[in-house]
Amino acid sequence: MQPLTEHQAQPIDIIFEDEHLLILNKPSGLLSVPGKTEPFCLTAQALRYNANSRVVHRLDMSTSGLMIFAKNHISQKAMGQCFEKRLVKKTYDAMIHHAPSQHEGVIERPLICDWPNRPKQKVCFETGKAATTHYRVIRTLAHLQASVVRLTPVTGRSHQLRVHCLALGCPILGDQLYNLQGSHLRAPRLMLHAAQLHFEHPITAQPLHISKPSQFCRIPLTAV
Repeated sequence: MQPLTEHQAQPIDIIFEDEHLLILNKPSGLLSVPGKTEPFCLTAQALRYNANSRVVHRLDMSTSGLMIFAKNHISQKAMGQCFEKRLVKKTYDAMIHHAPSQHEGVIERPLICDWPNRPKQKVCFETGKAATTHYRVIRTLAHLQASVVRLTPVTGRSHQLRVHCLALGCPILGDQLYNLQGSHLRAPRLMLHAAQLHFEHPITAQPLHISKPSQFCRIPLTAV
């Protein structure tokens, strides 16, 4: 029998649950859904916990944080409509290289797949799809030449937050795809975490404010 991997040995981290929804905290490095050669993922864990679990949205494998599953077809369809209509406000925390020139602002850069280098995305003002991210610096770590920022995407393009931070000149630490000046070597993982979800419960109409703080403070960084 094969020994359990680190992720397989960990119990699922349930942040919220009722008869309609299951919200889990996904670790960095774990797939959201099965890959071509890797069947183990957060969805597999959710199904093991509740056989009716259904995927509503995804996070990149390297990103940690809050991920919603529906427990039946009705709630899956309703949550899908919430995401389509942009009724789910998602907030991410990221630790970035250095600090942006402004304490807060809006990044508007259209994005498109960089086909010769896929799965990378790139900024393209001619053919890219509109993408908007609000950012705010919440802590500056001058001794580490890094900052913690809160990112609120308005759109949901692939790799949007990672490319937008790079466009800001402050790539996310530990990002192996989008980096500058060795920023990808400064952390053992991608320092991006889906920290907050705000939406109206699609069945009960109850306002939900779900949060799970990042554990960035426990992760050792390499200074520049």
